Amino acid sequence: MLIREEALIHWVENFYGYGSWEARLWFVAHEEGSGDLPQEVADKFNYFYRVHPPGEPLTLCDIRDMYKQVHFSITGPRADLFSNLYEYRFGKHAVQHGWWKNIIAFAHGYRKGSPTDLLLYQQKELALPSKKREAMIRLYPLPAHNHAWYYSWLDMPKLAYLRTRAEYQEHVYENRINTILEKMNHHKPEVVVMYGMENINRLKKSVQQLFPKAKFKIVKAVARQIPQHHRADLDDTILILTTQIPALRHNRVETGFDWGEFGRSILDI
Repeated sequence: MLIREEALIHWVENFYGYGSWEARLWFVAHEEGSGDLPQEVADKFNYFYRVHPPGEPLTLCDIRDMYKQVHFSITGPRADLFSNLYEYRFGKHAVQHGWWKNIIAFAHGYRKGSPTDLLLYQQKELALPSKKREAMIRLYPLPAHNHAWYYSWLDMPKLAYLRTRAEYQEHVYENRINTILEKMNHHKPEVVVMYGMENINRLKKSVQQLFPKAKFKIVKAVARQIPQHHRADLDDTILILTTQIPALRHNRVETGFDWGEFGRSILDI
């Protein structure tokens, strides 16, 4: 399916993630994932353009509703089980997301909750707008793969900044981070975790422009328990910045952390 220029521009300027701005916990990923298949990317753009049209306020998406409209194709013995992303992540035979399970563990750890069925929570509860528990927000909006940049081939002269990932990130950064921080200041979530971030110092400067009194302290890592992170206690929000992602790096156990313990540690400091 052809990626339409107007839908792509609208996505870049207005898509910020899933859930509700009024959620207690915000998980801000470095970027939206799953950008390998043009069909999937186009389906997301077209859904957003149709359901959250130009001129409306910045509203986070209902991820379950969007995923019902996004075609998904895999090969292998389970290929016939899934026709869209909703079935793959939220349906009867849903597959547990490697990152989401640790986000869920963090949320339950922070709430001092008992262990839960992580897959069941993913299917039924995670980032439900009506629950206002979690928001899954993206600093950079375009669906993208870690090791590839597929947007340079688009023939869209108005979007010359898409030639490289670096140009794109530089083009959108200021507006994106300022909008996220302004929303944070307005809605006052209890905790905001910005994970997988590549430029911690620049993020700190952006935060301190809006929150001049913000002071960050480094919390050192505890091997396989808590990742190193930078913490600022704002008036109403605990802000966490970390380069770590809620998953193993290169599938090596020693690169992982207990995100449930990470969540429990937030109120213990």
